[in-house]
Amino acid sequence: MMSFLDLAKRRYATKKYDNVKKVSAEQIEELKEIIRLSPSSINSQPWKFTFVTNEVVKKELASKSYMNENSINDVSLLVVFSVMDDIEHFEQRNISILPELWRTAFYEPIVKANGDIATKSWMENQVYLSLGYFLSACISMGLDATPMEGIDRSAYKEILAQDGFSPLFAVTVGYADKTDWAHPTVLPKSRFELDEVVQSI
Repeated sequence: MMSFLDLAKRRYATKKYDNVKKVSAEQIEELKEIIRLSPSSINSQPWKFTFVTNEVVKKELASKSYMNENSINDVSLLVVFSVMDDIEHFEQRNISILPELWRTAFYEPIVKANGDIATKSWMENQVYLSLGYFLSACISMGLDATPMEGIDRSAYKEILAQDGFSPLFAVTVGYADKTDWAHPTVLPKSRFELDEVVQSI
Protein backbone atom coordinates (compact mmCIF):
# COMPACT_ATOMS: atom_id res chain seq x y z
CA MET A 1 0.00 0.00 0.00
CA MET A 2 1.37 3.41 -1.01
CA SER A 3 2.00 6.03 1.68
CA PHE A 4 0.18 9.35 1.49
CA LEU A 5 3.48 11.00 0.58
CA ASP A 6 3.87 8.63 -2.37
CA LEU A 7 0.31 9.41 -3.47
CA ALA A 8 0.99 13.15 -3.19
CA LYS A 9 4.01 12.78 -5.44
CA ARG A 10 1.94 10.83 -7.97
CA ARG A 11 -1.17 13.06 -8.02
CA TYR A 12 -1.33 15.76 -10.71
CA ALA A 13 -3.86 17.77 -12.69
CA THR A 14 -4.41 15.39 -15.58
CA LYS A 15 -4.53 17.03 -18.99
CA LYS A 16 -5.23 14.00 -21.18
CA TYR A 17 -7.49 11.14 -20.19
CA ASP A 18 -7.95 7.60 -21.42
CA ASN A 19 -11.36 7.90 -23.09
CA VAL A 20 -11.96 4.15 -22.99
CA LYS A 21 -11.33 3.24 -19.35
CA LYS A 22 -14.27 4.37 -17.21
CA VAL A 23 -14.81 5.05 -13.52
CA SER A 24 -16.95 2.19 -12.17
CA ALA A 25 -20.37 2.59 -10.57
CA GLU A 26 -18.92 1.26 -7.32
CA GLN A 27 -16.16 3.87 -7.35
CA ILE A 28 -18.70 6.62 -7.99
CA GLU A 29 -20.81 5.53 -5.01
CA GLU A 30 -17.71 5.45 -2.81
CA LEU A 31 -16.71 8.95 -3.94
CA LYS A 32 -20.21 10.22 -3.17
CA GLU A 33 -19.99 8.97 0.39
CA ILE A 34 -16.47 10.33 0.81
CA ILE A 35 -17.41 13.81 -0.39
CA ARG A 36 -20.47 13.79 1.89
CA LEU A 37 -18.05 13.38 4.80
CA SER A 38 -15.93 16.41 3.83
CA PRO A 39 -14.84 18.70 6.67
CA SER A 40 -16.09 22.27 6.94
CA SER A 41 -15.77 25.05 9.50
CA ILE A 42 -18.21 24.41 12.39
CA ASN A 43 -19.70 21.64 10.21
CA SER A 44 -21.50 24.32 8.17
CA GLN A 45 -21.70 22.26 4.91
CA PRO A 46 -22.93 25.06 2.58
CA TRP A 47 -22.59 22.91 -0.51
CA LYS A 48 -23.96 20.58 -3.15
CA PHE A 49 -21.91 18.08 -5.18
CA THR A 50 -23.39 17.09 -8.54
CA PHE A 51 -22.09 13.85 -10.06
CA VAL A 52 -22.64 14.06 -13.81
CA THR A 53 -22.46 10.82 -15.79
CA ASN A 54 -25.23 11.55 -18.29
CA GLU A 55 -23.35 12.01 -21.56
CA VAL A 56 -25.81 14.55 -22.97
CA VAL A 57 -25.63 16.80 -19.92
CA LYS A 58 -21.88 16.30 -19.60
CA LYS A 59 -21.36 17.32 -23.22
CA GLU A 60 -23.48 20.43 -22.70
CA LEU A 61 -21.43 21.38 -19.65
CA ALA A 62 -18.22 20.66 -21.56
CA SER A 63 -19.23 23.19 -24.19
CA LYS A 64 -19.32 25.82 -21.44
CA SER A 65 -15.91 24.91 -20.03
CA TYR A 66 -13.48 26.78 -22.28
CA MET A 67 -10.11 24.97 -22.56
CA ASN A 68 -11.43 22.09 -20.42
CA GLU A 69 -13.98 20.92 -22.98
CA ASN A 70 -11.96 17.97 -24.33
CA SER A 71 -11.05 16.68 -20.89
CA ILE A 72 -14.69 16.63 -19.82
CA ASN A 73 -15.73 14.80 -22.97
CA ASP A 74 -13.01 12.18 -22.45
CA VAL A 75 -14.05 11.14 -18.92
CA SER A 76 -17.13 9.32 -17.70
CA LEU A 77 -17.47 11.39 -14.52
CA LEU A 78 -17.67 15.13 -13.93
CA VAL A 79 -18.33 16.47 -10.43
CA VAL A 80 -19.63 20.01 -10.01
CA PHE A 81 -19.05 21.77 -6.67
CA SER A 82 -21.66 24.38 -5.78
CA VAL A 83 -22.32 26.75 -2.87
CA MET A 84 -25.63 27.75 -1.32
CA ASP A 85 -26.95 31.04 -2.71
CA ASP A 86 -29.14 32.40 0.05
CA ILE A 87 -27.58 33.28 3.40
CA GLU A 88 -30.92 33.35 5.20
CA HIS A 89 -31.78 29.87 3.96
CA PHE A 90 -28.27 28.69 4.87
CA GLU A 91 -28.70 29.98 8.41
CA GLN A 92 -32.13 28.39 8.80
CA ARG A 93 -31.14 25.03 7.34
CA ASN A 94 -27.48 24.62 8.34
CA ILE A 95 -26.53 27.03 11.11
CA SER A 96 -29.66 26.73 13.25
CA ILE A 97 -29.00 23.03 13.98
CA LEU A 98 -25.45 23.57 15.22
CA PRO A 99 -24.49 23.70 18.91
CA GLU A 100 -25.40 27.09 20.34
CA LEU A 101 -21.80 27.90 21.28
CA TRP A 102 -20.67 27.45 17.65
CA ARG A 103 -23.32 29.94 16.56
CA THR A 104 -22.91 32.54 19.27
CA ALA A 105 -19.14 32.37 19.78
CA PHE A 106 -18.05 31.93 16.16
CA TYR A 107 -20.58 32.24 13.34
CA GLU A 108 -22.45 35.34 14.52
CA PRO A 109 -19.55 37.46 15.85
CA ILE A 110 -16.77 36.32 13.52
CA VAL A 111 -18.51 35.49 10.22
CA LYS A 112 -21.95 37.08 10.01
CA ALA A 113 -20.87 40.32 11.72
CA ASN A 114 -18.64 41.11 8.72
CA GLY A 115 -21.61 41.37 6.33
CA ASP A 116 -23.06 39.39 3.44
CA ILE A 117 -20.04 39.58 1.13
CA ALA A 118 -17.71 38.21 3.79
CA THR A 119 -20.23 35.55 4.78
CA LYS A 120 -20.61 34.35 1.20
CA SER A 121 -16.83 34.28 0.79
CA TRP A 122 -16.57 32.17 3.94
CA MET A 123 -19.23 29.80 2.60
CA GLU A 124 -17.33 29.43 -0.68
CA ASN A 125 -14.14 28.71 1.26
CA GLN A 126 -15.85 25.68 2.81
CA VAL A 127 -16.55 24.26 -0.66
CA TYR A 128 -12.90 24.71 -1.57
CA LEU A 129 -11.92 22.79 1.58
CA SER A 130 -13.85 19.82 0.24
CA LEU A 131 -11.88 19.96 -3.02
CA GLY A 132 -8.57 18.97 -1.43
CA TYR A 133 -10.35 16.18 0.41
CA PHE A 134 -11.89 14.94 -2.84
CA LEU A 135 -8.67 15.05 -4.86
CA SER A 136 -6.89 13.07 -2.15
CA ALA A 137 -9.69 10.50 -2.17
CA CYS A 138 -9.44 10.12 -5.95
CA ILE A 139 -5.71 9.39 -5.99
CA SER A 140 -6.09 7.00 -3.05
CA MET A 141 -8.54 5.02 -5.22
CA GLY A 142 -6.19 4.98 -8.21
CA LEU A 143 -8.17 7.64 -10.05
CA ASP A 144 -6.82 10.74 -11.75
CA ALA A 145 -8.60 14.07 -11.40
CA THR A 146 -8.41 17.68 -12.54
CA PRO A 147 -9.94 20.63 -10.66
CA MET A 148 -11.26 23.27 -13.04
CA GLU A 149 -12.26 26.84 -12.26
CA GLY A 150 -12.35 27.52 -15.99
CA ILE A 151 -16.09 27.07 -16.37
CA ASP A 152 -18.94 29.40 -17.27
CA ARG A 153 -20.60 29.44 -13.86
CA SER A 154 -23.81 31.08 -15.09
CA ALA A 155 -24.20 28.53 -17.89
CA TYR A 156 -23.51 25.65 -15.50
CA LYS A 157 -26.17 26.96 -13.12
CA GLU A 158 -28.71 27.15 -15.94
CA ILE A 159 -27.89 23.70 -17.32
CA LEU A 160 -27.99 22.01 -13.92
CA ALA A 161 -31.11 23.92 -12.84
CA GLN A 162 -30.02 23.89 -9.22
CA ASP A 163 -32.37 26.16 -7.34
CA GLY A 164 -30.56 27.76 -4.41
CA PHE A 165 -27.03 26.76 -5.41
CA SER A 166 -24.34 28.32 -7.61
CA PRO A 167 -21.52 26.28 -9.23
CA LEU A 168 -17.99 27.34 -8.28
CA PHE A 169 -15.80 24.80 -10.08
CA ALA A 170 -15.80 21.27 -11.45
CA VAL A 171 -13.56 18.19 -11.31
CA THR A 172 -13.01 15.62 -14.03
CA VAL A 173 -12.37 12.09 -12.75
CA GLY A 174 -10.96 9.22 -14.78
CA TYR A 175 -7.73 7.55 -15.81
CA ALA A 176 -4.80 9.42 -17.28
CA ASP A 177 -3.73 8.66 -20.82
CA LYS A 178 -0.22 7.21 -20.73
CA THR A 179 0.85 9.80 -23.32
CA ASP A 180 -0.27 12.79 -21.22
CA TRP A 181 2.43 15.44 -21.56
CA ALA A 182 1.73 16.70 -18.04
CA HIS A 183 2.23 13.35 -16.29
CA PRO A 184 4.88 13.61 -13.52
CA THR A 185 7.01 10.96 -15.26
CA VAL A 186 7.19 13.29 -18.26
CA LEU A 187 6.87 16.72 -16.65
CA PRO A 188 8.24 16.51 -13.09
CA LYS A 189 6.24 18.22 -10.36
CA SER A 190 7.33 21.81 -9.84
CA ARG A 191 7.05 23.13 -6.29
CA PHE A 192 9.00 25.67 -4.26
CA GLU A 193 11.61 24.26 -1.92
CA LEU A 194 10.53 23.09 1.51
CA ASP A 195 12.32 25.86 3.41
CA GLU A 196 10.58 28.47 1.23
CA VAL A 197 7.05 27.38 2.08
CA VAL A 198 7.28 25.59 5.45
CA GLN A 199 8.37 27.37 8.61
CA SER A 200 9.34 25.60 11.81
CA ILE A 201 9.22 27.54 15.06
